Amino acid sequence: MTAEGHLLFSIACAVFAKNAELTPVLAQGDWWHIVPSAVLTCLLPDIDHPKSFLGQRLKWVSKPIARAFGHRGFTHSLLAVFALLTLFYLKVPESWIVPGDAIQGMVLGYLSHILADMLTPAGVPLLWPCRWRFRFPILAPQKGNQLERVLCMALFAYAVWMPQTLPENSAVRWSSQMINSLQFQFNRFIHHQIEQ
Repeated sequence: MTAEGHLLFSIACAVFAKNAELTPVLAQGDWWHIVPSAVLTCLLPDIDHPKSFLGQRLKWVSKPIARAFGHRGFTHSLLAVFALLTLFYLKVPESWIVPGDAIQGMVLGYLSHILADMLTPAGVPLLWPCRWRFRFPILAPQKGNQLERVLCMALFAYAVWMPQTLPENSAVRWSSQMINSLQFQFNRFIHHQIEQ
């Protein structure tokens, strides 16, 4: 997927997550925190590709990561999300006030990139270091990025006009409960690490 596609997809995902109330924090969050945060991090996984939009601007970071992991390696995995979140919580000074909705927006942007790359034939190693590639190849790069735009705009339109009342047993509600549980466990882990 192109940088333009990732930007559009991250905005669509942010709107969807807020409207679907994916987490309580996102449900109560500020649009001006969630959407810019998602856009800020949506290109970050491609730091492992020196010719990517971000890689061209940060070659001093991109080249070593590309040599160590290759393109669509570690940075396109759930382990990378966990590592970056842990690093953020352990290294960002407590005096920096970063709203919870902005943090979740950043995670959402990063995950939107991984999800978008799963829609290509190459897929992503979601469970890196396992080499399994997760893919749902509906986007073919050789056909240009017109299909990308249509998909992103369709997702955005659905996110804006989706029903506000979803059934309790819907996939969105189930994933919301799972995310809340994971967030609770992650916060316990971080607090345990800080106390040591």
